[in-house]
Amino acid sequence: MKNNILVLGGKGKTGRRVAVRLSKLGHNVRIGSRSETPAFDWDKPETWAKAMEGMDSMYITFQPDLAVPGAFEAIQGLMEEAKRQNIQKVVLLSGKGENEAERCEQVVIDSGVANTIVRASWFNQNFSESFFLEPIQQGFVALPHADVEVPYVDADDIADVVVEALLKEEHNGEIYELTGPRLLTFREVIHDISKITGREIGFMPISLADYVKAMEDQGVPADYVWLINYLFAEVLTNPDNQVIKRDIEKVLGRKPTDFSEYLERTVTTGIWNEPVKA
Repeated sequence: MKNNILVLGGKGKTGRRVAVRLSKLGHNVRIGSRSETPAFDWDKPETWAKAMEGMDSMYITFQPDLAVPGAFEAIQGLMEEAKRQNIQKVVLLSGKGENEAERCEQVVIDSGVANTIVRASWFNQNFSESFFLEPIQQGFVALPHADVEVPYVDADDIADVVVEALLKEEHNGEIYELTGPRLLTFREVIHDISKITGREIGFMPISLADYVKAMEDQGVPADYVWLINYLFAEVLTNPDNQVIKRDIEKVLGRKPTDFSEYLERTVTTGIWNEPVKA
């Protein structure tokens, strides 16, 4: 059966992967983005109804993160509109070990709309599509908590789980925690990227205070600095986030992507050898 599915953040790391998969399966996909028609803008609730109109289900990714101030109220408003628009199923992308994110999850769980919660560990793609990329391209990475172990999860695995959850009722009411199959530190990750690219990439552990100051000195927006500080201080160091889970296997019937597979796939794109954009 062909479904009408709204993918919020449909141009982001997981959203675009979900949209491609659903389209290939023959479903009618609407991208929820400010640049689309109809537009969807988290900061303009008046755009939400039009974006949801005629849709059967919805994948929710909140930018920049469910932990930021205002996210809880936004998810509340979104779910109220979803009920008015007769959305039948939602899948929410959440973060592992984030108390604020779990408050947002509860709004979805209590909404009366069929739902699945997908809690993801930190993404592999943070090193190739996000804030760690530029220092890698520059050849020098300085990060706090250098030896904290993280079970990085691949965005393609997340997308596969989300598609399953959107299309199959057996996942209704479930909370899935997605991780990769092993734990890695920042130090190990940068070493492995250096090795596979054949480039010398320096790594230096620094304090979180120095990292935050460096961002401020570079003119990084205050709300983004707040979020990164929160993620490093509260999420990365949470012992619950240093645990490998088996939910990808449970949902997909296969093992999660290992970081080495991500490295081999990504190095062929040349992204780590590209000069930094001015």
